[in-house]
Amino acid sequence: MGIQDIHTGRIPLLHIVVVTLSMVLTFSAWHFSKTQSEVRIEQRFDSSRDRVVSLIRDRMAKYEDALWAGVAAMESHDGDMTLPQWRMFARNLRIDEKYPGINGIGVIDFLTDQSRESYLDQRRSERPDFEIHPPHDQSIYMPISFIEPEGPNAAAVGLDVAHELNRRTAALASRDTGDAQITGPIVLVQDEGATPGFLFYAPFYRGGAPEQVEDRRARNLGVVYAPFVVRKLLDGLLAKDLRHISISISDAGQTIYDEHLSSENLHDPNPMFQDLVQLDFYGRSWSLDVRSNLAFRENNTYVQPTVILIGGIVIEALILSLLIMMARANRNAVVYADKVTEELRIEQQRLLRSNEELEQFAYAASHDLKTPIRGIGGLTEMIKEDLEDYLTAPDAKPEIAMSLDLILDRVQRMNDLTNGIIEFSKIGTEAEDCCPLQLSEVITSLACDFGLKPRQILLESAVDKVHGDPIGLRRVFENLVGNSVKYHGAVADLRVVITCQEELDSLKFSVTDNGPGIDPKYQERIFSMFQTLRTGDAPESTGIGLAVVKKAVEVHGGEVTLVSDVGKGTAFSFQWPKVRASVLADNTDMAA
Repeated sequence: MGIQDIHTGRIPLLHIVVVTLSMVLTFSAWHFSKTQSEVRIEQRFDSSRDRVVSLIRDRMAKYEDALWAGVAAMESHDGDMTLPQWRMFARNLRIDEKYPGINGIGVIDFLTDQSRESYLDQRRSERPDFEIHPPHDQSIYMPISFIEPEGPNAAAVGLDVAHELNRRTAALASRDTGDAQITGPIVLVQDEGATPGFLFYAPFYRGGAPEQVEDRRARNLGVVYAPFVVRKLLDGLLAKDLRHISISISDAGQTIYDEHLSSENLHDPNPMFQDLVQLDFYGRSWSLDVRSNLAFRENNTYVQPTVILIGGIVIEALILSLLIMMARANRNAVVYADKVTEELRIEQQRLLRSNEELEQFAYAASHDLKTPIRGIGGLTEMIKEDLEDYLTAPDAKPEIAMSLDLILDRVQRMNDLTNGIIEFSKIGTEAEDCCPLQLSEVITSLACDFGLKPRQILLESAVDKVHGDPIGLRRVFENLVGNSVKYHGAVADLRVVITCQEELDSLKFSVTDNGPGIDPKYQERIFSMFQTLRTGDAPESTGIGLAVVKKAVEVHGGEVTLVSDVGKGTAFSFQWPKVRASVLADNTDMAA
Protein backbone atom coordinates (compact mmCIF):
# COMPACT_ATOMS: atom_id res chain seq x y z
CA MET A 1 0.00 0.00 0.00
CA GLY A 2 1.46 3.39 -1.01
CA ILE A 3 1.62 6.52 1.19
CA GLN A 4 -0.91 8.32 -1.01
CA ASP A 5 -3.36 5.40 -0.74
CA ILE A 6 -3.06 5.47 3.03
CA HIS A 7 -3.86 9.16 3.30
CA THR A 8 -6.72 9.15 0.78
CA GLY A 9 -8.32 5.90 1.93
CA ARG A 10 -8.34 4.53 -1.59
CA ILE A 11 -8.09 0.80 -2.24
CA PRO A 12 -4.44 -0.11 -3.04
CA LEU A 13 -3.60 -0.78 -6.67
CA LEU A 14 -2.65 -4.39 -5.91
CA HIS A 15 -6.06 -5.09 -4.38
CA ILE A 16 -7.77 -3.40 -7.35
CA VAL A 17 -5.76 -5.63 -9.71
CA VAL A 18 -6.68 -8.74 -7.70
CA VAL A 19 -10.40 -7.86 -7.65
CA THR A 20 -10.30 -6.98 -11.36
CA LEU A 21 -8.62 -10.27 -12.26
CA SER A 22 -11.15 -12.12 -10.10
CA MET A 23 -14.01 -10.39 -11.95
CA VAL A 24 -12.37 -11.25 -15.27
CA LEU A 25 -12.17 -14.90 -14.18
CA THR A 26 -15.83 -14.82 -13.09
CA PHE A 27 -16.97 -13.42 -16.45
CA SER A 28 -14.63 -15.80 -18.28
CA ALA A 29 -16.16 -18.75 -16.41
CA TRP A 30 -19.64 -17.42 -17.20
CA HIS A 31 -18.79 -16.93 -20.89
CA PHE A 32 -17.17 -20.36 -21.16
CA SER A 33 -20.12 -22.03 -19.43
CA LYS A 34 -22.58 -20.11 -21.64
CA THR A 35 -20.67 -21.08 -24.79
CA GLN A 36 -20.58 -24.73 -23.76
CA SER A 37 -24.30 -24.64 -22.98
CA GLU A 38 -25.04 -23.10 -26.38
CA VAL A 39 -22.98 -25.81 -28.11
CA ARG A 40 -24.76 -28.58 -26.20
CA ILE A 41 -28.18 -27.09 -26.91
CA GLU A 42 -27.39 -26.70 -30.61
CA GLN A 43 -26.22 -30.33 -30.69
CA ARG A 44 -29.56 -31.36 -29.18
CA PHE A 45 -31.37 -29.45 -31.93
CA ASP A 46 -29.18 -31.06 -34.61
CA SER A 47 -29.85 -34.48 -33.10
CA SER A 48 -33.63 -33.88 -33.09
CA ARG A 49 -33.51 -32.61 -36.69
CA ASP A 50 -31.45 -35.58 -37.90
CA ARG A 51 -33.74 -37.98 -36.05
CA VAL A 52 -36.85 -36.65 -37.81
CA VAL A 53 -35.14 -36.73 -41.21
CA SER A 54 -33.93 -40.26 -40.53
CA LEU A 55 -37.41 -41.34 -39.43
CA ILE A 56 -38.94 -39.99 -42.65
CA ARG A 57 -36.36 -41.82 -44.77
CA ASP A 58 -36.72 -45.05 -42.78
CA ARG A 59 -40.51 -44.94 -42.85
CA MET A 60 -40.61 -44.33 -46.62
CA ALA A 61 -38.16 -47.22 -47.08
CA LYS A 62 -40.51 -49.42 -45.05
CA TYR A 63 -43.47 -48.36 -47.21
CA GLU A 64 -41.36 -49.11 -50.28
CA ASP A 65 -40.79 -52.65 -48.97
CA ALA A 66 -44.56 -53.09 -48.76
CA LEU A 67 -44.93 -51.95 -52.39
CA TRP A 68 -42.25 -54.36 -53.59
CA ALA A 69 -44.04 -57.14 -51.70
CA GLY A 70 -47.12 -56.24 -53.74
CA VAL A 71 -45.00 -56.27 -56.92
CA ALA A 72 -43.76 -59.77 -56.05
CA ALA A 73 -47.33 -60.91 -55.54
CA MET A 74 -48.44 -59.46 -58.89
CA GLU A 75 -45.51 -60.91 -60.83
CA SER A 76 -46.06 -64.31 -59.20
CA HIS A 77 -49.51 -64.25 -60.86
CA ASP A 78 -48.08 -62.94 -64.14
CA GLY A 79 -49.66 -59.56 -63.44
CA ASP A 80 -53.20 -60.92 -63.35
CA MET A 81 -54.51 -61.16 -59.78
CA THR A 82 -58.20 -61.25 -58.99
CA LEU A 83 -59.90 -59.02 -56.45
CA PRO A 84 -60.19 -61.81 -53.82
CA GLN A 85 -56.53 -62.68 -54.29
CA TRP A 86 -55.46 -59.06 -53.76
CA ARG A 87 -57.67 -58.74 -50.71
CA MET A 88 -56.06 -61.83 -49.20
CA PHE A 89 -52.60 -60.42 -49.90
CA ALA A 90 -53.45 -57.03 -48.33
CA ARG A 91 -55.05 -58.70 -45.31
CA ASN A 92 -51.90 -60.80 -44.71
CA LEU A 93 -49.76 -57.67 -45.13
CA ARG A 94 -51.55 -56.11 -42.09
CA ILE A 95 -50.91 -52.56 -43.19
CA ASP A 96 -52.94 -51.06 -40.32
CA GLU A 97 -50.59 -52.65 -37.79
CA LYS A 98 -47.24 -52.65 -39.57
CA TYR A 99 -47.46 -49.51 -41.71
CA PRO A 100 -49.06 -46.64 -39.73
CA GLY A 101 -49.67 -43.52 -41.79
CA ILE A 102 -50.44 -45.39 -45.04
CA ASN A 103 -53.97 -44.97 -46.51
CA GLY A 104 -53.99 -48.30 -48.28
CA ILE A 105 -52.25 -50.41 -50.91
CA GLY A 106 -53.55 -51.05 -54.41
CA VAL A 107 -52.87 -51.88 -58.05
CA ILE A 108 -52.93 -49.63 -61.12
CA ASP A 109 -53.03 -51.38 -64.51
CA PHE A 110 -51.54 -49.76 -67.63
CA LEU A 111 -53.92 -50.12 -70.63
CA THR A 112 -54.15 -49.20 -74.28
CA ASP A 113 -57.23 -48.84 -76.48
CA GLN A 114 -56.78 -52.46 -77.57
CA SER A 115 -56.63 -53.91 -74.03
CA ARG A 116 -59.23 -51.58 -72.47
CA GLU A 117 -62.37 -53.63 -73.31
CA SER A 118 -61.03 -56.99 -72.13
CA TYR A 119 -59.83 -55.29 -68.95
CA LEU A 120 -63.31 -53.85 -68.28
CA ASP A 121 -64.93 -57.25 -68.82
CA GLN A 122 -62.60 -58.82 -66.25
CA ARG A 123 -63.14 -56.07 -63.66
CA ARG A 124 -66.94 -56.03 -64.15
CA SER A 125 -67.02 -59.76 -63.50
CA GLU A 126 -65.85 -58.79 -59.99
CA ARG A 127 -67.68 -55.46 -59.73
CA PRO A 128 -70.59 -55.05 -62.19
CA ASP A 129 -70.61 -51.26 -61.80
CA PHE A 130 -66.86 -50.80 -62.38
CA GLU A 131 -66.06 -47.78 -64.62
CA ILE A 132 -62.86 -45.99 -65.67
CA HIS A 133 -63.09 -42.28 -64.91
CA PRO A 134 -62.69 -39.43 -65.60
CA PRO A 135 -62.43 -39.16 -69.41
CA HIS A 136 -59.22 -37.61 -70.85
CA ASP A 137 -57.33 -37.31 -74.14
CA GLN A 138 -54.24 -39.34 -73.22
CA SER A 139 -53.20 -42.36 -75.31
CA ILE A 140 -52.77 -44.58 -72.25
CA TYR A 141 -55.11 -45.56 -69.44
CA MET A 142 -54.00 -46.09 -65.81
CA PRO A 143 -57.08 -47.12 -63.83
CA ILE A 144 -56.94 -48.13 -60.18
CA SER A 145 -58.05 -51.77 -60.19
CA PHE A 146 -57.78 -52.62 -56.48
CA ILE A 147 -57.25 -50.65 -53.26
CA GLU A 148 -57.38 -52.15 -49.76
CA PRO A 149 -58.89 -51.42 -47.39
CA GLU A 150 -61.57 -50.54 -49.88
CA GLY A 151 -64.07 -48.91 -47.48
CA PRO A 152 -62.35 -45.55 -46.90
CA ASN A 153 -60.81 -45.66 -50.41
CA ALA A 154 -63.93 -46.60 -52.47
CA ALA A 155 -63.88 -43.27 -54.36
CA ALA A 156 -60.47 -44.19 -55.83
CA VAL A 157 -61.60 -47.47 -57.44
CA GLY A 158 -61.62 -47.03 -61.23
CA LEU A 159 -59.87 -43.63 -61.09
CA ASP A 160 -57.64 -43.20 -64.14
CA VAL A 161 -54.46 -41.56 -62.80
CA ALA A 162 -53.43 -40.71 -66.37
CA HIS A 163 -55.93 -37.82 -66.33
CA GLU A 164 -53.72 -35.66 -64.04
CA LEU A 165 -50.13 -34.52 -64.69
CA ASN A 166 -48.48 -35.26 -61.32
CA ARG A 167 -50.05 -38.71 -61.01
CA ARG A 168 -49.28 -39.60 -64.63
CA THR A 169 -45.68 -38.25 -64.66
CA ALA A 170 -44.55 -40.20 -61.59
CA ALA A 171 -46.24 -43.42 -62.83
CA LEU A 172 -44.47 -43.22 -66.19
CA ALA A 173 -41.14 -42.40 -64.49
CA SER A 174 -41.57 -45.48 -62.29
CA ARG A 175 -42.31 -47.58 -65.40
CA ASP A 176 -39.25 -46.28 -67.32
CA THR A 177 -36.72 -46.44 -64.43
CA GLY A 178 -37.94 -49.60 -62.76
CA ASP A 179 -37.63 -47.77 -59.43
CA ALA A 180 -40.13 -46.66 -56.83
CA GLN A 181 -41.35 -43.09 -57.39
CA ILE A 182 -43.60 -40.59 -55.61
CA THR A 183 -45.82 -37.99 -57.22
CA GLY A 184 -45.76 -34.27 -56.78
CA PRO A 185 -48.41 -32.74 -54.45
CA ILE A 186 -51.96 -33.93 -55.16
CA VAL A 187 -55.32 -34.14 -53.38
CA LEU A 188 -56.58 -37.68 -52.92
CA VAL A 189 -60.13 -38.27 -54.13
CA GLN A 190 -60.84 -40.23 -50.93
CA ASP A 191 -59.60 -37.38 -48.65
CA GLU A 192 -62.65 -35.41 -47.55
CA GLY A 193 -60.38 -32.78 -45.95
CA ALA A 194 -58.76 -32.06 -49.34
CA THR A 195 -55.33 -31.82 -47.69
CA PRO A 196 -52.03 -32.29 -49.59
CA GLY A 197 -51.01 -35.84 -50.35
CA PHE A 198 -49.05 -37.98 -52.81
CA LEU A 199 -48.98 -41.44 -54.41
CA PHE A 200 -46.11 -43.91 -54.04
CA TYR A 201 -45.52 -46.23 -57.05
CA ALA A 202 -43.50 -49.43 -57.65
CA PRO A 203 -43.70 -50.97 -61.19
CA PHE A 204 -44.28 -54.62 -62.10
CA TYR A 205 -43.55 -56.28 -65.47
CA ARG A 206 -44.39 -59.39 -67.40
CA GLY A 207 -41.55 -61.86 -66.72
CA GLY A 208 -39.71 -59.58 -64.26
CA ALA A 209 -38.01 -56.18 -64.64
CA PRO A 210 -36.03 -55.76 -67.91
CA GLU A 211 -32.66 -54.01 -68.16
CA GLN A 212 -33.46 -51.62 -71.03
CA VAL A 213 -35.92 -48.73 -71.03
CA GLU A 214 -37.56 -49.89 -74.28
CA ASP A 215 -38.13 -53.36 -72.84
CA ARG A 216 -39.57 -51.91 -69.65
CA ARG A 217 -42.10 -49.87 -71.59
CA ALA A 218 -43.05 -52.87 -73.70
CA ARG A 219 -43.41 -55.35 -70.82
CA ASN A 220 -44.80 -53.07 -68.13
CA LEU A 221 -48.19 -54.15 -66.78
CA GLY A 222 -48.76 -51.49 -64.16
CA VAL A 223 -47.71 -50.35 -60.71
CA VAL A 224 -48.46 -51.27 -57.13
CA TYR A 225 -49.23 -48.04 -55.34
CA ALA A 226 -50.02 -46.53 -51.93
CA PRO A 227 -51.86 -43.24 -51.38
CA PHE A 228 -50.71 -40.91 -48.57
CA VAL A 229 -52.12 -37.87 -46.84
CA VAL A 230 -49.00 -36.03 -45.62
CA ARG A 231 -50.66 -35.06 -42.35
CA LYS A 232 -51.44 -38.70 -41.54
CA LEU A 233 -47.95 -39.74 -42.62
CA LEU A 234 -46.33 -37.36 -40.12
CA ASP A 235 -48.77 -38.32 -37.35
CA GLY A 236 -47.86 -41.95 -37.87
CA LEU A 237 -44.18 -41.07 -38.01
CA LEU A 238 -43.79 -39.23 -34.66
CA ALA A 239 -46.47 -37.41 -32.69
CA LYS A 240 -45.93 -33.65 -32.37
CA ASP A 241 -46.15 -33.70 -28.59
CA LEU A 242 -43.22 -36.13 -28.46
CA ARG A 243 -40.95 -33.86 -30.50
CA HIS A 244 -39.08 -30.73 -29.46
CA ILE A 245 -39.01 -29.41 -33.01
CA SER A 246 -41.67 -28.46 -35.54
CA ILE A 247 -41.41 -28.94 -39.31
CA SER A 248 -42.95 -27.84 -42.53
CA ILE A 249 -42.51 -29.66 -45.84
CA SER A 250 -42.71 -28.18 -49.31
CA ASP A 251 -42.43 -29.85 -52.71
CA ALA A 252 -41.57 -27.69 -55.73
CA GLY A 253 -42.45 -24.56 -53.76
CA GLN A 254 -45.83 -25.89 -52.61
CA THR A 255 -46.30 -26.42 -48.89
CA ILE A 256 -47.67 -29.90 -48.26
CA TYR A 257 -47.33 -29.91 -44.44
CA ASP A 258 -46.93 -27.05 -41.95
CA GLU A 259 -46.50 -26.99 -38.15
CA HIS A 260 -45.26 -23.38 -38.04
CA LEU A 261 -48.72 -21.94 -37.51
CA SER A 262 -49.50 -19.67 -34.57
CA SER A 263 -52.47 -21.91 -33.76
CA GLU A 264 -50.12 -24.79 -32.91
CA ASN A 265 -49.82 -25.33 -29.13
CA LEU A 266 -46.02 -25.56 -29.17
CA HIS A 267 -45.41 -22.85 -31.75
CA ASP A 268 -42.43 -20.63 -30.89
CA PRO A 269 -42.64 -17.26 -32.70
CA ASN A 270 -38.91 -16.71 -32.12
CA PRO A 271 -37.31 -20.18 -32.34
CA MET A 272 -33.90 -20.74 -30.76
CA PHE A 273 -32.72 -22.72 -33.81
CA GLN A 274 -33.87 -23.15 -37.42
CA ASP A 275 -32.53 -25.16 -40.36
CA LEU A 276 -33.53 -26.05 -43.93
CA VAL A 277 -32.96 -29.66 -45.06
CA GLN A 278 -33.27 -30.94 -48.64
CA LEU A 279 -34.61 -34.50 -48.81
CA ASP A 280 -34.07 -35.99 -52.29
CA PHE A 281 -35.71 -39.37 -52.77
CA TYR A 282 -38.04 -41.32 -55.07
CA GLY A 283 -37.79 -38.75 -57.85
CA ARG A 284 -38.80 -35.71 -55.73
CA SER A 285 -37.00 -33.09 -53.65
CA TRP A 286 -38.69 -32.18 -50.36
CA SER A 287 -37.62 -29.06 -48.47
CA LEU A 288 -37.90 -29.51 -44.69
CA ASP A 289 -38.02 -26.27 -42.66
CA VAL A 290 -37.04 -27.45 -39.15
CA ARG A 291 -37.46 -25.13 -36.14
CA SER A 292 -37.23 -25.53 -32.36
CA ASN A 293 -40.54 -25.18 -30.52
CA LEU A 294 -41.63 -24.14 -27.02
CA ALA A 295 -40.97 -27.61 -25.60
CA PHE A 296 -37.36 -27.32 -26.80
CA ARG A 297 -37.00 -23.85 -25.23
CA GLU A 298 -38.42 -25.07 -21.91
CA ASN A 299 -36.01 -27.99 -21.74
CA ASN A 300 -32.91 -26.06 -22.84
CA THR A 301 -32.22 -23.04 -20.63
CA TYR A 302 -29.03 -21.31 -19.51
CA VAL A 303 -29.38 -21.92 -15.74
CA GLN A 304 -25.78 -22.88 -14.99
CA PRO A 305 -24.07 -19.81 -16.57
CA THR A 306 -26.54 -17.51 -14.80
CA VAL A 307 -25.87 -19.12 -11.42
CA ILE A 308 -22.10 -18.80 -11.95
CA LEU A 309 -22.40 -15.14 -12.95
CA ILE A 310 -24.71 -14.09 -10.09
CA GLY A 311 -22.73 -16.05 -7.49
CA GLY A 312 -19.43 -14.62 -8.70
CA ILE A 313 -20.71 -11.04 -8.71
CA VAL A 314 -22.14 -11.38 -5.18
CA ILE A 315 -18.88 -12.78 -3.79
CA GLU A 316 -16.79 -10.12 -5.57
CA ALA A 317 -19.08 -7.38 -4.26
CA LEU A 318 -18.64 -8.64 -0.70
CA ILE A 319 -14.85 -8.78 -1.05
CA LEU A 320 -14.77 -5.31 -2.61
CA SER A 321 -16.92 -3.93 0.22
CA LEU A 322 -14.54 -5.44 2.77
CA LEU A 323 -11.51 -3.93 1.04
CA ILE A 324 -13.19 -0.51 0.91
CA MET A 325 -13.99 -0.65 4.62
CA MET A 326 -10.42 -1.68 5.41
CA ALA A 327 -9.04 1.15 3.27
CA ARG A 328 -11.27 3.61 5.10
CA ALA A 329 -10.20 2.14 8.45
CA ASN A 330 -6.54 2.66 7.49
CA ARG A 331 -7.31 6.23 6.49
CA ASN A 332 -8.90 6.91 9.85
CA ALA A 333 -5.91 5.37 11.62
CA VAL A 334 -3.53 7.67 9.74
CA VAL A 335 -5.73 10.68 10.52
CA TYR A 336 -5.46 9.88 14.22
CA ALA A 337 -1.70 9.25 13.93
CA ASP A 338 -1.14 12.64 12.24
CA LYS A 339 -2.52 14.38 15.35
CA VAL A 340 0.34 13.17 17.54
CA THR A 341 2.05 16.15 19.20
CA GLU A 342 5.16 16.66 21.22
CA GLU A 343 3.24 15.65 24.37
CA LEU A 344 4.03 11.99 23.64
CA ARG A 345 2.32 10.45 26.67
CA ILE A 346 -1.03 12.20 26.06
CA GLU A 347 -1.01 11.61 22.33
CA GLN A 348 0.02 7.99 22.84
CA GLN A 349 -2.99 7.44 25.08
CA ARG A 350 -5.24 9.11 22.50
CA LEU A 351 -3.74 6.95 19.76
CA LEU A 352 -4.35 3.82 21.81
CA ARG A 353 -7.98 4.82 22.27
CA SER A 354 -8.27 5.50 18.53
CA ASN A 355 -6.72 2.13 17.69
CA GLU A 356 -9.14 0.44 20.06
CA GLU A 357 -12.04 2.12 18.30
CA LEU A 358 -10.68 1.06 14.92
CA GLU A 359 -10.22 -2.52 16.07
CA GLN A 360 -13.81 -2.51 17.30
CA PHE A 361 -14.88 -1.06 13.97
CA ALA A 362 -13.02 -3.77 12.02
CA TYR A 363 -14.44 -6.40 14.35
CA ALA A 364 -17.96 -5.04 13.97
CA ALA A 365 -17.64 -4.69 10.20
CA SER A 366 -16.36 -8.26 9.81
CA HIS A 367 -18.99 -9.52 12.24
CA ASP A 368 -21.76 -7.72 10.35
CA LEU A 369 -20.54 -9.21 7.08
CA LYS A 370 -21.18 -12.67 8.51
CA THR A 371 -24.95 -12.08 8.43
CA PRO A 372 -25.27 -11.65 4.62
CA ILE A 373 -22.70 -14.41 4.12
CA ARG A 374 -24.73 -16.79 6.27
CA GLY A 375 -27.82 -15.64 4.37
CA ILE A 376 -26.22 -16.54 1.03
CA GLY A 377 -25.09 -19.90 2.39
CA GLY A 378 -28.51 -20.61 3.89
CA LEU A 379 -30.30 -19.60 0.70
CA THR A 380 -28.01 -21.83 -1.36
CA GLU A 381 -28.66 -24.77 1.00
CA MET A 382 -32.41 -24.16 0.69
CA ILE A 383 -32.12 -24.14 -3.11
CA LYS A 384 -30.23 -27.46 -2.96
CA GLU A 385 -32.93 -28.93 -0.72
CA ASP A 386 -35.71 -27.66 -3.01
CA LEU A 387 -33.91 -29.13 -6.03
CA GLU A 388 -32.99 -32.40 -4.29
CA ASP A 389 -35.49 -34.48 -6.29
CA TYR A 390 -34.35 -32.86 -9.52
CA LEU A 391 -30.62 -33.12 -8.76
CA THR A 392 -30.93 -36.86 -8.06
CA ALA A 393 -33.01 -37.49 -11.16
CA PRO A 394 -31.29 -39.38 -14.04
CA ASP A 395 -31.84 -36.48 -16.48
CA ALA A 396 -30.59 -33.78 -14.06
CA LYS A 397 -27.95 -31.39 -15.35
CA PRO A 398 -24.83 -32.01 -13.17
CA GLU A 399 -23.63 -28.44 -13.88
CA ILE A 400 -26.36 -27.04 -11.57
CA ALA A 401 -25.18 -29.07 -8.53
CA MET A 402 -21.57 -28.10 -9.29
CA SER A 403 -22.51 -24.42 -9.42
CA LEU A 404 -24.37 -24.59 -6.06
CA ASP A 405 -21.38 -26.36 -4.47
CA LEU A 406 -19.10 -23.64 -5.88
CA ILE A 407 -21.22 -20.93 -4.21
CA LEU A 408 -21.11 -22.81 -0.87
CA ASP A 409 -17.34 -23.13 -1.22
CA ARG A 410 -17.01 -19.37 -1.78
CA VAL A 411 -19.29 -18.67 1.20
CA GLN A 412 -16.99 -20.81 3.39
CA ARG A 413 -14.06 -18.84 1.97
CA MET A 414 -15.72 -15.56 3.04
CA ASN A 415 -16.40 -17.01 6.51
CA ASP A 416 -12.72 -17.91 6.88
CA LEU A 417 -11.76 -14.44 5.70
CA THR A 418 -14.01 -12.60 8.16
CA ASN A 419 -12.91 -14.90 11.03
CA GLY A 420 -9.30 -14.07 10.18
CA ILE A 421 -10.04 -10.35 10.23
CA ILE A 422 -11.80 -10.69 13.60
CA GLU A 423 -8.79 -12.59 14.95
CA PHE A 424 -6.49 -9.90 13.55
CA SER A 425 -8.54 -7.19 15.28
CA LYS A 426 -8.31 -8.93 18.67
CA ILE A 427 -4.53 -8.79 18.84
CA GLY A 428 -3.31 -6.71 21.78
CA THR A 429 -6.45 -7.15 23.92
CA GLU A 430 -5.25 -9.34 26.79
CA ALA A 431 -7.60 -11.10 29.16
CA GLU A 432 -7.43 -10.10 32.81
CA ASP A 433 -5.76 -12.45 35.29
CA CYS A 434 -4.77 -14.89 32.58
CA CYS A 435 -2.84 -17.95 33.70
CA PRO A 436 0.78 -18.29 32.46
CA LEU A 437 1.34 -20.37 29.34
CA GLN A 438 2.77 -23.87 29.94
CA LEU A 439 4.90 -24.54 26.87
CA SER A 440 4.87 -28.32 27.23
CA GLU A 441 1.08 -28.30 27.40
CA VAL A 442 0.94 -26.08 24.31
CA ILE A 443 3.04 -28.58 22.35
CA THR A 444 0.73 -31.43 23.33
CA SER A 445 -2.34 -29.35 22.45
CA LEU A 446 -0.95 -28.31 19.05
CA ALA A 447 -0.14 -31.93 18.15
CA CYS A 448 -3.72 -32.90 18.99
CA ASP A 449 -5.28 -29.91 17.17
CA PHE A 450 -3.37 -30.54 13.92
CA GLY A 451 -3.45 -34.35 14.04
CA LEU A 452 0.33 -34.69 14.51
CA LYS A 453 2.14 -37.48 16.30
CA PRO A 454 4.24 -36.51 19.40
CA ARG A 455 7.47 -37.15 17.49
CA GLN A 456 6.43 -34.66 14.79
CA ILE A 457 6.46 -31.56 17.04
CA LEU A 458 9.27 -31.09 19.60
CA LEU A 459 10.07 -28.46 22.26
CA GLU A 460 13.65 -27.46 23.10
CA SER A 461 13.53 -24.98 25.96
CA ALA A 462 14.80 -24.43 29.50
CA VAL A 463 11.77 -22.21 30.10
CA ASP A 464 8.41 -23.87 30.63
CA LYS A 465 6.10 -21.05 31.75
CA VAL A 466 5.57 -17.74 29.95
CA HIS A 467 3.74 -14.88 31.71
CA GLY A 468 3.89 -12.28 28.93
CA ASP A 469 0.53 -12.29 27.08
CA PRO A 470 0.04 -16.09 27.04
CA ILE A 471 -3.08 -15.83 24.85
CA GLY A 472 -1.23 -13.87 22.18
CA LEU A 473 1.76 -16.24 22.26
CA ARG A 474 -0.50 -19.26 21.86
CA ARG A 475 -2.13 -17.55 18.86
CA VAL A 476 1.33 -17.05 17.29
CA PHE A 477 2.25 -20.73 17.79
CA GLU A 478 -1.09 -21.87 16.31
CA ASN A 479 -0.63 -19.79 13.16
CA LEU A 480 3.01 -20.78 12.59
CA VAL A 481 2.46 -24.51 13.17
CA GLY A 482 -0.77 -24.37 11.15
CA ASN A 483 1.19 -22.73 8.31
CA SER A 484 3.72 -25.60 8.39
CA VAL A 485 0.97 -28.23 8.30
CA LYS A 486 -0.97 -26.50 5.53
CA TYR A 487 1.90 -26.16 3.06
CA HIS A 488 3.75 -29.42 3.72
CA GLY A 489 3.34 -31.80 0.80
CA ALA A 490 3.21 -34.94 3.00
CA VAL A 491 2.02 -34.18 6.53
CA ALA A 492 3.13 -37.60 7.77
CA ASP A 493 6.75 -36.55 7.13
CA LEU A 494 6.42 -33.14 8.80
CA ARG A 495 8.81 -32.23 11.63
CA VAL A 496 8.38 -29.04 13.65
CA VAL A 497 10.84 -27.91 16.35
CA ILE A 498 10.01 -25.05 18.76
CA THR A 499 13.00 -23.60 20.65
CA CYS A 500 13.13 -20.94 23.37
CA GLN A 501 16.24 -18.99 24.50
CA GLU A 502 16.15 -16.66 27.49
CA GLU A 503 17.60 -13.18 26.89
CA LEU A 504 17.99 -10.11 29.13
CA ASP A 505 14.38 -8.89 29.16
CA SER A 506 12.70 -11.15 26.66
CA LEU A 507 12.45 -14.67 25.28
CA LYS A 508 13.58 -15.57 21.79
CA PHE A 509 11.45 -18.23 20.12
CA SER A 510 12.08 -20.13 16.87
CA VAL A 511 9.63 -22.36 14.98
CA THR A 512 11.44 -24.52 12.42
CA ASP A 513 9.98 -27.07 9.99
CA ASN A 514 11.25 -29.36 7.24
CA GLY A 515 8.69 -28.16 4.68
CA PRO A 516 9.14 -27.00 1.07
CA GLY A 517 10.61 -23.65 2.11
CA ILE A 518 9.86 -20.16 0.77
CA ASP A 519 11.60 -18.47 -2.13
CA PRO A 520 13.51 -15.38 -0.80
CA LYS A 521 11.76 -13.08 -3.29
CA TYR A 522 8.40 -13.81 -1.61
CA GLN A 523 9.52 -13.69 2.03
CA GLU A 524 8.63 -10.06 2.63
CA ARG A 525 5.15 -10.07 1.10
CA ILE A 526 3.86 -13.13 2.99
CA PHE A 527 3.41 -11.04 6.16
CA SER A 528 0.98 -8.67 4.42
CA MET A 529 -2.79 -9.06 4.75
CA PHE A 530 -4.43 -11.38 2.18
CA GLN A 531 -1.10 -12.53 0.78
CA THR A 532 -0.65 -16.28 0.17
CA LEU A 533 1.73 -18.44 -1.83
CA ARG A 534 -0.89 -21.11 -2.43
CA THR A 535 -0.22 -23.38 -5.41
CA GLY A 536 -2.85 -25.00 -7.59
CA ASP A 537 -3.11 -28.21 -5.53
CA ALA A 538 -2.71 -26.58 -2.08
CA PRO A 539 -5.68 -25.85 0.21
CA GLU A 540 -7.45 -22.47 0.24
CA SER A 541 -5.80 -19.83 2.47
CA THR A 542 -7.08 -16.47 3.72
CA GLY A 543 -3.62 -14.88 3.70
CA ILE A 544 -4.15 -13.50 7.24
CA GLY A 545 -2.30 -16.03 9.46
CA LEU A 546 1.23 -14.60 9.11
CA ALA A 547 -0.14 -11.06 9.29
CA VAL A 548 -1.60 -12.04 12.69
CA VAL A 549 1.82 -13.36 13.78
CA LYS A 550 3.61 -10.18 12.66
CA LYS A 551 1.12 -7.87 14.37
CA ALA A 552 1.09 -9.88 17.63
CA VAL A 553 4.89 -9.81 17.84
CA GLU A 554 5.20 -6.12 16.96
CA VAL A 555 2.54 -5.16 19.52
CA HIS A 556 4.97 -6.46 22.15
CA GLY A 557 7.91 -4.59 20.69
CA GLY A 558 9.43 -7.56 18.88
CA GLU A 559 10.23 -8.42 15.28
CA VAL A 560 9.63 -11.53 13.21
CA THR A 561 12.54 -12.81 11.12
CA LEU A 562 12.46 -15.55 8.51
CA VAL A 563 15.23 -17.85 7.30
CA SER A 564 14.25 -20.14 4.43
CA ASP A 565 15.02 -21.31 0.93
CA VAL A 566 13.22 -23.51 -1.56
CA GLY A 567 13.38 -27.16 -0.48
CA LYS A 568 15.27 -26.40 2.76
CA GLY A 569 12.48 -25.85 5.27
CA THR A 570 11.48 -22.66 7.10
CA ALA A 571 12.51 -21.05 10.42
CA PHE A 572 10.50 -18.17 11.97
CA SER A 573 12.13 -16.33 14.92
CA PHE A 574 10.71 -13.61 17.20
CA GLN A 575 11.10 -11.97 20.62
CA TRP A 576 8.46 -12.16 23.34
CA PRO A 577 8.30 -10.37 26.73
CA LYS A 578 9.03 -12.42 29.86
CA VAL A 579 6.26 -10.80 31.90
CA ARG A 580 2.85 -9.27 31.21
CA ALA A 581 2.76 -5.77 29.74
CA SER A 582 0.69 -4.53 32.68
CA VAL A 583 3.48 -5.63 35.07
CA LEU A 584 6.02 -3.68 33.02
CA ALA A 585 3.80 -0.62 33.11
CA ASP A 586 3.38 -0.87 36.89
CA ASN A 587 7.14 -1.10 37.37
CA THR A 588 7.68 1.91 35.14
CA ASP A 589 5.19 3.95 37.15
CA MET A 590 6.89 2.99 40.43
CA ALA A 591 10.30 3.95 39.06
CA ALA A 592 8.93 7.30 38.02
